[in-house]
Amino acid sequence: MFQHILVVCVGNVCRSPVAEAMLRKRLPGKQFSSAGLGALVGSQIDANARALAEKDGVEMGDHQARQLTREMLDRADLVLVMSDQQRLAVAELSPAALGKTMRLGQWLENGRGKDIPDPYRKSAEIFQHVHQLMDQAVQAWVSKLA
Repeated sequence: MFQHILVVCVGNVCRSPVAEAMLRKRLPGKQFSSAGLGALVGSQIDANARALAEKDGVEMGDHQARQLTREMLDRADLVLVMSDQQRLAVAELSPAALGKTMRLGQWLENGRGKDIPDPYRKSAEIFQHVHQLMDQAVQAWVSKLA
């Protein structure tokens, strides 16, 4: 059973912390964390990402971006990334983690899967689009993990 789920993106300031918080809200009995492949270490959540999450009633807390490590991957039962490219980057860091690494958007597009694009430094409309994609992806994962 998947108890500890790690959510990964690039900077750990937009997608992964919001997806982590969305999952935590919907699956309170599980442990969630997030990190970035090229984290903006110590940075807060992007203001656009925070505003959209909080508008949906998702508590963001005092998140600070952190760099992904092999130890984090070893502790996780499931690793959710935003793209196939990030899945390969996780495998480079820890080949053993590849088998437990899947895309957050794995169940979108009728099960064909979809990457979740990076909204960092893009328009409010892009942030809104990405937020909606993540919400749909998280809903699909909740049905698999509950």
